[in-house]
Amino acid sequence: MEFVPELKLNHLLAALPAECLSRWLPDMDPVDMPLGQVLYESGGTMRHVYFPTTSIVSLLYVLENGSSAEIGVVGNEGLVGISLFMGGGSTPSRAVVQSAGKGFRLRAEAMKTEFDQSGPVMHLLLRYTQALITQMAQTAVCNRHHSLDQQLCRWLLLSMDRLSGNELVMTQELIANMLGVRREGVTEAALKLQRAGLIQYARGRIQVLDRPGLMRRCCECYEVVKKEYDRLLPPKAGV
Repeated sequence: MEFVPELKLNHLLAALPAECLSRWLPDMDPVDMPLGQVLYESGGTMRHVYFPTTSIVSLLYVLENGSSAEIGVVGNEGLVGISLFMGGGSTPSRAVVQSAGKGFRLRAEAMKTEFDQSGPVMHLLLRYTQALITQMAQTAVCNRHHSLDQQLCRWLLLSMDRLSGNELVMTQELIANMLGVRREGVTEAALKLQRAGLIQYARGRIQVLDRPGLMRRCCECYEVVKKEYDRLLPPKAGV
């Protein structure tokens, strides 16, 4: 099919055996993933898994009062919908597109059939799941023990790792919802980073100007997560 080269922009899809990708093609569709699109709601039945290519998806835990906090972020390194092959079929989290772009969706049945064969696809997806669980656990630790500007640095670095450029389109209100804090706190933290010459923020666009400086200002949580992804998953093409 004509979209096969675009599939390889997702690093999990690029790492799949060719015969598996061929089996999936009839059940896979390219999709636009606009900002704010909800891919699944808490408790909902999953009919697809999503492989972002140029978009980023935030996994949010939503409380009964409607407030939420991000527990993980998924971009071109992975997939959205691990509950499908982990045996749940649903999850207590919500998946929302935090950075607009494109991706692919695969029917649930095709994913589960391949996973149940206990071959290389299963092992790859389990390694990815372990990396994602590490990210979720480290996010909880970071939100509990580190300052808001350190959390923002971690969040920016993880997001930029999942984009091809160095600019992110994101309002302060959305960042506040992701981090589970007040918008005023995000404004103050972003201004600190801007005054330090690390980022430029205007009209909902965040541009990273000094990535090494951002990494020095960040807590250890970003490196813990990045090392685990690098350890468990195949290297990206060209790296």
